[in-house]
Amino acid sequence: MSETRLATDESPTGADDQSREHETEPAPDGGAPARTRSEAESAEPTRSDTTLVVVTGVSGGGRSTVARALENVGFYVVDNLPQALMLDMAELAFRAGGAARQTAMVLDVRSRAFSTDLAGAIRALKERGFQPRVVFVDADDEVLIRRFESVRRSHPLQGDGRLADGIAVERGLLEEARDQADVIIDTSHLNVNQLRSRVEELFGGEDARRLRVTVLSFGFKYGLPPDADFVLDARFLPNPYWVPELREHTGREEDVSRYVLGQRGAVTFVETYARLINATAPGFEREGKRYLTVAVGCTGGKHRSVAIAEELSARLRQARLAATAHHRDLGRE
Repeated sequence: MSETRLATDESPTGADDQSREHETEPAPDGGAPARTRSEAESAEPTRSDTTLVVVTGVSGGGRSTVARALENVGFYVVDNLPQALMLDMAELAFRAGGAARQTAMVLDVRSRAFSTDLAGAIRALKERGFQPRVVFVDADDEVLIRRFESVRRSHPLQGDGRLADGIAVERGLLEEARDQADVIIDTSHLNVNQLRSRVEELFGGEDARRLRVTVLSFGFKYGLPPDADFVLDARFLPNPYWVPELREHTGREEDVSRYVLGQRGAVTFVETYARLINATAPGFEREGKRYLTVAVGCTGGKHRSVAIAEELSARLRQARLAATAHHRDLGRE
């Protein structure tokens, strides 16, 4: 990595320190002067400028897919890194600069150097000046069992027991890591493409440090989203399912959206929650929260919740929040 040497010649007699501060660096090729000394010093990167993402989670949850998605948006990814080497890796990324300024470290419970003291490791990074973000990849036990059975693999921690035994042991080891996570991605109902898209939306593009709001529609009959920060219930609205000409359509279509939003109280419902989220967003950002999940539910996750989620995310974007709508259960019926 090349760097421009700062001018070290003393100023002419009578010049004070302030004049030296604004002294320009000579250009290597004799062309236009380079940056002033003060500009060069102010441009020096700090450890907080290094974007660090720590990825952990349950086996079979999708850590490998998350790692590939982070590579897609420009991260340098270190897989299966022992936790004891996190600080060394962060320092290496800081000194290397360039592409390594965005580094993701993927931790695996199967590593012999794995420690359950993730909080201590994160604290050590912060004390050194880094600002790591922890992503925890999770999934329901039943889903994990199906995934392992589909590829005919045993769980790395099950030993002579059952798959469920290995999953339970791993959850115990990862309990503190999950509590320390900045964002939890539940992959129970996500395919590979949906998970990759979710990661790219979270970490791609500009201003990755802003609060990102996901408005997630879901069906109550399929269970609550475990990663929801707010849960909104749209079942007080008439169900388009009972309107024959709307039954086979979804809340993303104009006819259904118009029907849902045209019901008494629907627009007030959206406006009220848009104001609430907009009012609390600055506080979340001050507290270091980067990801907010607002779950909107109806019976099946096809009509009302989808229309409300689309409208709410649009209003949040109008308020200059980084908001996207996702539909967990759309297409399950």
